[in-house]
Amino acid sequence: RSRRGGSGRDRGDTGSAMDAPSAAGLGGADPQLQRFIEVETQKQRFQQLVHQMTELCWEKCMDKPGPKLDSRAETCFVNCVERFIDTSQFILNRLEQTQKSKSAFSESLSD
Repeated sequence: RSRRGGSGRDRGDTGSAMDAPSAAGLGGADPQLQRFIEVETQKQRFQQLVHQMTELCWEKCMDKPGPKLDSRAETCFVNCVERFIDTSQFILNRLEQTQKSKSAFSESLSD
């Protein structure tokens, strides 16, 4: 009885603005659930990247769809995918460097 009542009160007290933080709190309480959410989020990001890459390279390389992929289109697709991956990696590295330099700057200010 008190378990149900407490659960209902907790939900009512948190409000909609607290939904995301409380979800993060649940993830912290259950490492297995937190890991599952992280894996699923990574899968979703990967699928989005593949979709973006496919759309971009299809528009760039495919003149007219046919029964076979000609060598020019095949070479174009390979180059397009490689450049997409290179660009994505460059952006991630750049963001990481920016984040590190901001952290270092913040730490130097607090000293």
